Amino acid sequence: MPEHVNLLFGGVDLRRFLALTVIGLLLTSGAVAQDARLKRLDNGDDAKAWEAVGRLDIDGKGFCTGALIAPKLVLTAAHCMFDRDTGQRIEEGHIEFLAGWRNGRAGAYRDVARVVVHPDFVFQKTLSSDRVRNDLALLELEQPIRNTSIKPFQTAPRPREGDRVGVVSYAMDRAEAPSLQEVCKVLAQQEGVLITSCTVDFGSSGAPIFIFENGEAQIVSVVSAKAEVRGDAVSLGTALGQPLAELQAELVAGRAIYLGAKQGERRVRVGERSGTGAKFVSP
Repeated sequence: MPEHVNLLFGGVDLRRFLALTVIGLLLTSGAVAQDARLKRLDNGDDAKAWEAVGRLDIDGKGFCTGALIAPKLVLTAAHCMFDRDTGQRIEEGHIEFLAGWRNGRAGAYRDVARVVVHPDFVFQKTLSSDRVRNDLALLELEQPIRNTSIKPFQTAPRPREGDRVGVVSYAMDRAEAPSLQEVCKVLAQQEGVLITSCTVDFGSSGAPIFIFENGEAQIVSVVSAKAEVRGDAVSLGTALGQPLAELQAELVAGRAIYLGAKQGERRVRVGERSGTGAKFVSP
């Protein structure tokens, strides 16, 4: 993952910026113990329902996770679209969505044509509830994905405290196949920030957090960062609903940034070697 993504996944004490008086009670010995372990989705049967989750390769230097919510739209975290060192938006270059990427192959490969970041998102080096609350971006693909095995996910209202959720994500040590944590919990929510017990790591930025209704997975949040409370790891997510509606309105209004990717141009993906012999490694 690029360094600009790594920054937001440093160990952070959640108590420094969220006054959650209930969090200590939630993170008791039994609160996290019932969470499911991560399951690597290596084979077709396991991964079948999750093909619309994909890896976002950013200029061959690193990656985030994204999810298809329409044939031509990918939902991810806004901070993935910023350079860590300069704090500037990525307004040119190549971003590629690899739907269902596992073990060197994807169900579909699509270049990103346009990017719209939530209008109230401000990239800051200090983690804050304001940054997490609006950490959403929509990516418009050059061509829609119309594949019967890659079905876009529906979105749903934010879950309630105590609800069971799940997450599918890529990460530093599992960049070649996604992993599913089918059961984790909503520990708390405040000021538009969702705090869950879901397991995330470098590369999980933008990963969809799901709730399961009638056997169907629906996206309720997007992973923004990981943090720590009293020694326990938690994940911070951006609640959907109004922020997503505002983001969609920005796209319709034509306020997206066009990346200007050249169709058909050879991409150097994370872990591959370029023509110069340089190897781009995962974080």
